Amino acid sequence: VQLQASGGGLVQAGDSLRLSCAASGRTFSNNAMGWFRQAPGKEREFVAAISWNGGSTIYSDSVKGRFTVSRDNAKNMVWMQMTSLKPEDTAVYVCAAGRRSYSGRDHKEYAYWGQGTQVTVSS
Repeated sequence: VQLQASGGGLVQAGDSLRLSCAASGRTFSNNAMGWFRQAPGKEREFVAAISWNGGSTIYSDSVKGRFTVSRDNAKNMVWMQMTSLKPEDTAVYVCAAGRRSYSGRDHKEYAYWGQGTQVTVSS
């Protein structure tokens, strides 16, 4: 089972990025999917989550209105569109598969974790 995040990079404040999360080894069509991030010297932080069918999404207050999470179960893919990026968004972003169809902000609700992708936002 593998979750691979990609799409990160170095951008300027105000720019946009689209992160992708590809799942392999099994299908996660019945699982919620989430995005977390960790900046240097800081704890892992919840960013966004989407329910198994994409019908429900939740976001941290820091990204609400700027980030949008989506999924395509047929492709076993999850994306996160990030707009109006800020320097404080700089972190390694990781996707995770939830233990159930709906998962929240607690990392303990997620069973599978992927490799991260670095997002660096310059001011």
